Order: sequence, then structure tokens, then C-alpha cells
Amino acid sequence: MIDFWLAAGLLLLVALAFLLIPVLRGRRVQREEDRTALNVALYEERLDELTGQHAAGVLTAEQLEGGRAEAARELLADTEGTEAARSSRLGRAVPLVAALLVPVLALGLYLHWGASDKVELTREFSQMPRSIEDMTARLEQTVKAQPDSAEAWYFLGRTYMAQQRAADAAKAFEHAALLSEHQPEVLGQWAQALYFAGERKFSPQIQALTDEALKKDAEEVTSLGLLGIAAFEDQRFKDAIGYWERLIAVLPAEDPSRAAIQGGVERARARQQQVGGVEPAPPQVAQPSPPAVAASTDGATLKVRVNLAASLKDKVQPGDSVFVFARASNGPPMPLAVKRMTVADLPAEVELSDADAMMPQLKLSAFPQVQLVARVSRSGKATDGEWIGRSQPLASSTRDLQQLSIDSPDQ
Repeated sequence: MIDFWLAAGLLLLVALAFLLIPVLRGRRVQREEDRTALNVALYEERLDELTGQHAAGVLTAEQLEGGRAEAARELLADTEGTEAARSSRLGRAVPLVAALLVPVLALGLYLHWGASDKVELTREFSQMPRSIEDMTARLEQTVKAQPDSAEAWYFLGRTYMAQQRAADAAKAFEHAALLSEHQPEVLGQWAQALYFAGERKFSPQIQALTDEALKKDAEEVTSLGLLGIAAFEDQRFKDAIGYWERLIAVLPAEDPSRAAIQGGVERARARQQQVGGVEPAPPQVAQPSPPAVAASTDGATLKVRVNLAASLKDKVQPGDSVFVFARASNGPPMPLAVKRMTVADLPAEVELSDADAMMPQLKLSAFPQVQLVARVSRSGKATDGEWIGRSQPLASSTRDLQQLSIDSPDQ
């Protein structure tokens, strides 16, 4: 911002120049007037002296006239080049007072109607964010500077979801929905955030949001996935199959989440057969499934034993949060499945499965290789910690118990 204030200072100096230069010129004119008045007084004194000498008989009439002519030439020579006297109705006080008030008024008006915060935001967004926390801080500044920006609130909500801050995300999506006149995509994201913030419990508010979203857009993917999950948990397997099949139909062919959703459809059909005696649908021979789909038929479940290195036991507190999550080795950076505990719970065995997915479209079974991560966080944020442990990439279909040790500083 220093270059902005330097430019503002230069403009202020220009404005002050227009006020102060006339004052300085007025002083020079005043000096010229004073010198002219002195010359006139000397001229009149010379004339009186010549008249007195003529009356005393010292000078003749011709000498008197010659003296007067000489005095007049000297007066003209002294006043030559002098500008005509200028008159000002403002005087000196008004410009000086104005020169003092202009900076104060300019600063006050800018602070009231200016946009220094937006200038700073523009400068910050011209540089790539160093981390997701940096991006979150920028978006939080943006919604403060532009509270009527639906896009800013929406992206802030998506960032909160990536940080597993579902409650904060729900509030951000609520603002975005109100400002965007309840766009279907925003309603779906709002419903999803409420679902995770409410410990994966479907509520009448979530139902109303998804219904409104699908009424406006029958292909709104987040609402379809969320309704499928709710139907599956309520053992309404036919409805779950219907929602998920509609979701598969609108997803791009290369979308990695198609495999996970197809796996969910197959599980729903199997459960439907078990509880209702309904014959399973015939297999689709025309479209062979890729290896990832075959691996995900029963859903991916990773078992991991998490422990804390002995060298760190004196550096942590029993109440510090511990996040255990899996993320794709080659894919989106957000966690695919997450579990939370405390240091006091360690060592502990944890299971990460498709049921722990942060987003319905991104599940463990949709990615062939994943990495396991455990992080100790005093702040309670999954993306911000002090100590961490990471595994080597492993197949998401593995059934072996994995060992994960928290033993390194989190950088």
C-alpha cells in the first residue's frame, strides 16, 4: 500500500500548490507595492525641495523644470517592470485555512467512501496462495470487504469444507444462497455442509434444501448424492438406487467418483435383496467395469494402527486433537475419509471407509492408491498441526492392518 499512499501524497501536494502559490505571489506583489510607494514619496519630497530652492531664488524657472523632469525619469526608472497592483477579496487567511483543511477532508472522505481494503485484496490475490489456510484468510477478508458477493461466500464455504469446518461452511453457503437467489448448486452445498455439521443426520431443513435444489435443477449432483446417502441409511434402498443412478447418469465419463457411486448402487441392491427378497438386477455385461470399480463393490476399508513416537510424548497434551485421514496419492488434495480422536486415545486402531467420506463424490474406493496421514493439532484444525506421520502410497483395496507413527514436525 505504500505506493498508493505516495501517489495520494503527490496529488495532495499538487492541490496545496494551487492554494499556496497565489499567497506567495501576493507577498511578492506587496513588496513591489511598498517599493513603489517609497519611490513616489521620494519623488514628492524632491519636488518640494526644488520648489523651495526656486522660491529662495537659488534655481531659475528653467532649472526648476529640468529638476522636475529628472525626478520624473528617476521615478519611472525605479517603477519600470512592476506589475499592476492586484486586489484580492479572499486575503491571506482563507487560502491558508483551506490548505490545512484540504488534507484532513480528503483523508476523511477517502476513509468513508474509499476502498483501501479492496486495493489490498487485489494486491494479495495477484499472488498465488501458499497454503489452504492462506486462501481461507484471503477469502475471509474478501467477504468482509464485499459482503454482498455471493461468489466470495460460496468459495469460502468450499474452502471451509476442505478444512473439515462444516459448521462454518454451512453459514458461508447460507449467505451465498441468499445472495444468489437460491441457486441449485449453492443449495446442494449448503445441505451437504449441514449434513456433516449435524453428525451425518438428515434433518427437515436438509430435506427442504435438497428438494428445492432438485426442483430448480433435476441434475444437481450434490443433492442427488446426499439424498442417496440419506435413503440408504434409512434402508430405503430403492430410493437410494434411484438417486445414485440419476447421479451416475449426469457425471462425466472420466469422473473418478463414478466408480464409488456405482459401488454404492450395487451395495444398495444387495441390501435390498437381503431385507426384501427382491431379485438383484441383472449384471450389465455390455459395459465391463474397470479394476477400480471391481475393487469398490464392497467399498474400500482401510485399517490402521496409530501410535505416537516416544520422543513426542512429553511435547503433546492429552487433549490435543488427532486427525487420521486418507487422501489420494494422485488426485484432489482434500481428505477422502477422516476420523478424529485425541492424544489420550493413542495408540488406537482406526478404520477408514467410504462411509467416512468428506464428500459423497469423493470416496476411498474411487482412487486406486491413497496415502494415510495422522496429525496432532492443538488448534483442532485438521489442516494445521504440530506433529505428523505419513505412510507410503498403498492400494485403497488393501485389507492388511497398516502401522502409522506420528514422529515428525508438521511443516
